[in-house]
Amino acid sequence: MAENLYIPEGAGKAEIYETLIPQIRNLVAGEESLVANTANTAAALKQAFGFFWVGFYFDNGKGELVLGPFQGPVACTRIRYDRGVCGHAFTTRATVLVPDVDQFPGHIACSSASRSEIVLPLKDSGGRVIGVLDIDSDRLDDFDSTDQEYLEVITDLLAETLKN
Repeated sequence: MAENLYIPEGAGKAEIYETLIPQIRNLVAGEESLVANTANTAAALKQAFGFFWVGFYFDNGKGELVLGPFQGPVACTRIRYDRGVCGHAFTTRATVLVPDVDQFPGHIACSSASRSEIVLPLKDSGGRVIGVLDIDSDRLDDFDSTDQEYLEVITDLLAETLKN
C-alpha cells in the first residue's frame, strides 16, 4: 500500500480523478474496515482537490446521520434524515449537486464558508444506503457532472469493500 499519492500538477479535473481512482482502489483493497477506508478516501480527495471539507456521515438507524471520518474544519455531528443536502441524498438514494447552498431549501450551514456542495449516497455491497459522502467547496458552482461521475466510481469502490 502506498502512503503517498501522486497528483499530476496542472492537470484538469478528469485527469486528476483518473489518476486518483486507482490509488484509492489500492488504498482500500483488502481492507474491510469502514473507518480506515473512508478516512483514507476523505484524505485522498482533500489532498487531490483541496476541497474545503470532505467527509462521511453514517446512518445510526435512529433517523440520523452521524459524523464519520473527515478532512476539514469541525462539522455538524448529527443530521436528521429530513434535513439538509446530506439528509436529502440519503433518503432519495441519489447524488445531489448544489451549485449555491444558500439556494437549497433546508440547507444546514455547518460552516458559513461553504458555498457549494455535492453529496453522494454510500451503499454497502448489497446496495443498502449506509451513509453519505459529503464534499463542500468554499466557491460557488464548484461541482459538476465530471465530479459526480468520478465520485460515484469512488463510492462504488467503497461499496465493494463493505459486507452486507
